[in-house]
Amino acid sequence: MTQANLTFAVLAVMAGCFLTQRIPHYVTAMSGALVLAFLGIVPMKALFSGFANPTLILFAGMFVIGGAMFQTGLANAVGEWAVRKMGRDERRLLWGTMLVAAVLSTVASNTGTTAALMPVVMSICLAAGIPASRQLMPMAFTTGFGGFSALIGTPPNMIVSEAMHQAGKGTFGFFEFAWVGIPVALAGMLYLDLAGLRLLSGARASTASFQTVAASDRKAWKMWVCAAILLGVVAVMVLDLKGVSLEAVAVAGAVLCVLTGCIGGKQAIESIEWDTVLLFGSMFAVALAMSESGAAERIAHGLLLVLGPGAGGYWIVAIPLIFTMLLGTILSNTASAMLMAPIGLFLAGETGANPRSIMMAIALAASCSFLTPLGTPPNMIVWEPGGYRFVDYLKVGVGLSVVCALVGILIIPLRWPVFAGG
Repeated sequence: MTQANLTFAVLAVMAGCFLTQRIPHYVTAMSGALVLAFLGIVPMKALFSGFANPTLILFAGMFVIGGAMFQTGLANAVGEWAVRKMGRDERRLLWGTMLVAAVLSTVASNTGTTAALMPVVMSICLAAGIPASRQLMPMAFTTGFGGFSALIGTPPNMIVSEAMHQAGKGTFGFFEFAWVGIPVALAGMLYLDLAGLRLLSGARASTASFQTVAASDRKAWKMWVCAAILLGVVAVMVLDLKGVSLEAVAVAGAVLCVLTGCIGGKQAIESIEWDTVLLFGSMFAVALAMSESGAAERIAHGLLLVLGPGAGGYWIVAIPLIFTMLLGTILSNTASAMLMAPIGLFLAGETGANPRSIMMAIALAASCSFLTPLGTPPNMIVWEPGGYRFVDYLKVGVGLSVVCALVGILIIPLRWPVFAGG
């Protein structure tokens, strides 16, 4: 059996484990990486090289800052203020929830944003007599839009940017994703308003209770300090100062959050989403195996056959985008981006296309994993509290995925021409 076939066999087993979820995702990823190393497909010295990647440090720093937002009550305060301004009207509440979720998720983790807003939304829905099930899924989906709009908003963005850097193709700017993210967010929220509420009419939220930061427990000065640190970190990252790396800025912000008491040392460690860190570090070896074994090349050749000779720019963006979305039905958004990044780079090389356009399409598709609860942690978080069935994700997610895909396919070739002069 060739190394490519062995790699495909390992990936098939991993996909089955990801789908059944009987084993934690990061354990599946680490196990797959170990098997590939013992098979000789990944060099032993490169097995854990993903954990030395600076992107992981960036993840950790931003997770701590996001944790400080929740620990001080800043995230809850912003959420409550904005959502309550919408009153008791269901559609106004929906827009308030989605807008807050979109904004918060650009600077905090999608998972943390969903976890922070969920008890707020459920309590307000209870007071207003509105089914929380008609609000929770749209809120969770919207964190995907917001997270996609900034480099640090979601792991797939940082993954594709780092893959381009490693390949010598440059990196994406801090808010470069917003060229697509904002239009996708607006179109997606409009779809959730017009169709989402109707499609979720049969869902019923569970009676589970949730903890949030009470207003006697919040300290205003800590919220202001946390807000100042967050704004400072984002501002420095946006300025892209020469000689100052993103991970250094994120760690500096995290340290300031601990030193100022916005979050305790123990809570800072606990706020880091270690499953994401372990998944990323392990999937780096899996992605390397795909590249080294020729598996990525074979998948890319398969996509080239689908495209056919002389394919236009829109098709070159559409095919990897759709393929990545389909991967999101069984893989997490992080795993999908890790697997597709080397394929996208190879596809760009074979077609002579602009790698930025293909990698942007892959990042968008990985973030728009709405078809099943498995696609993203926010999808999973609201699954039980919302009383959703598997089919509820399909009912809302199919149309939403189509909307996001169409917007991306239209905008990406315009902002990042697929071919020179195109």
